Amino acid sequence: METLSRTKNILLPILIGIVFIACENNVEEDTTSPDGGSNGNEPCDTNISFTTSVKPIIDANCIACHNGNQFPDLRTYQGIFDNAQNVRSQVVSRRMPLNGSLTNEEIELIRCWIENGALNN
Repeated sequence: METLSRTKNILLPILIGIVFIACENNVEEDTTSPDGGSNGNEPCDTNISFTTSVKPIIDANCIACHNGNQFPDLRTYQGIFDNAQNVRSQVVSRRMPLNGSLTNEEIELIRCWIENGALNN
């Protein structure tokens, strides 16, 4: 009986760790390379619009938390622009959004928009 208790005490933290790691990232399908680029080596579209492409993604997936009460404030172009590299890093690594996930297309739109200078267009 004592052996069973020891086994439980060893296995329980391991299982909790595995579950935590498995749930840490919200991944649909990872088609980005480790450096955040596309595996297809496709160049970024230089015509990505902040107003029609990026802002709607941010509004739908980020504003619930980053609405001025939590850093960074992503309600405005300036807030997003000032934190563009952090946004890119968090989105490409799929650490954000916490309670959802972005499609690969949404991630690529944000990544390319930032890599193209994060224009207010």
